Amino acid sequence: MTDSFDGPPLTPPPERASFRDGVRFAFGTLTVLPARITRWDRPAARTGMACAPLAGLVVGALAAVPGVLLLLLGAGPLLAAAVTAAVPAALTRGLHLDGLADTADGLGSAKPADEALRIMKKSDIGPFGVIALVVVLLVQTAALFELYAESWVRGALAAVIAAVTARLAMTLASREGVPPARPEGLGAAVAGVVPRPVAVALAALVTAAAAAAALPTDLPAAARSAAAVLAALLAAELLLRRCVRRFDGVTGDVFGALAEVAATTALVVLALG
Repeated sequence: MTDSFDGPPLTPPPERASFRDGVRFAFGTLTVLPARITRWDRPAARTGMACAPLAGLVVGALAAVPGVLLLLLGAGPLLAAAVTAAVPAALTRGLHLDGLADTADGLGSAKPADEALRIMKKSDIGPFGVIALVVVLLVQTAALFELYAESWVRGALAAVIAAVTARLAMTLASREGVPPARPEGLGAAVAGVVPRPVAVALAALVTAAAAAAALPTDLPAAARSAAAVLAALLAAELLLRRCVRRFDGVTGDVFGALAEVAATTALVVLALG
């Protein structure tokens, strides 16, 4: 597998990118939804990565719809969970799962940074990548099964929270001070573009929104939703730091791995209790 997030070289125009440019960047880079990228430069990358949770909101909603419909049509929670887990992969052409597998192979190789990055560039999947894919997909499906078995509301809300938090983890990984491991690809395009105050504010906003969305159910559900976001961001942060130490920076594959780890962690926490 290769770093599938490669794009044209960045150009540094002095003007700021508009919100529309950022939305197009986010959806055009992080999803397969129709969004023509109008600018590929640092200002657009900054706004685009700040809009990444918005792309997650759309992906999560699109993932929840077929799961809920299957339940309403009489299907069991396992089928609803499997379909809900599959939709985000389809909406990203499997790029985040691809990144997870490549990152697992790179981390598990025990090779120096440059050799590990070459391993991540290869088109095949190693044993660490296969194990990572199986475990993550199994855990995501199992967690969604538990949630859908309780109610379609919990399952649908979990799908949305997990997808938004996954993209929020990518926003935080794009913050100032995080270096790219390669001079090309998505890592080089977005590394260090998001100001730290913006990243912190978005994390607080998503955490509060997750709690507010679950509050109509009950107070413990709201607390659990907020905890799920925070736990997911912590897991992604630990992986980010490991990757920066191991690879001397981030790549597009690392961003995909962060998204999958964050989504999985959020779903596990939401399934507790």
